[in-house]
Amino acid sequence: MSKAGDLYGQSLYDLAAEVNLTDEILGQMEVVEGLFKENPDYITLLSEPSVPKKERLQLVDDAFKDGCQEYLLNFIKILIEKGLLREFSACRKRFRKCYNTDNGIADALVTTAVALDDSQVAKLKEKLEGISGKKVLLRQKVDPGILGGVRVDLEGQLFDGTVKGRLSELKRRVDETII
Repeated sequence: MSKAGDLYGQSLYDLAAEVNLTDEILGQMEVVEGLFKENPDYITLLSEPSVPKKERLQLVDDAFKDGCQEYLLNFIKILIEKGLLREFSACRKRFRKCYNTDNGIADALVTTAVALDDSQVAKLKEKLEGISGKKVLLRQKVDPGILGGVRVDLEGQLFDGTVKGRLSELKRRVDETII
């Protein structure tokens, strides 16, 4: 994360926590981030210094005034004024990190060679919650390149039970033995 993203994301989180709006603002930030990712030209337009600032701010008002919490709308405007709108994703990540910490939530990225079914996801989530002692927010990624097994990144701690990981470890040991 960037310094600006950390600073601004933390500041918005602190404000949202103070007025008890963390759930609402986080949900809206995720929607806005999705819109920005789907429409990268919109961020380019809102970041373009040749477009008068007043017009850029009006575009944001027109787009988000009815469906966006006032604090978040003003936050987006501040990012535009400071030339930091491209840091929105980093701000959202920092906000999410603060939210997870305050609410006892752990992020987990699970990578498998094939998609897991619902019962497998439920069992894995239960195990990870037992390991972390927190509620787990589980995201799945399918990567046929791992050949089989599962790799879990739980808040930066990596558990690699993949065939590819085991083969790499075996190769490393063989190389050490030969040398």
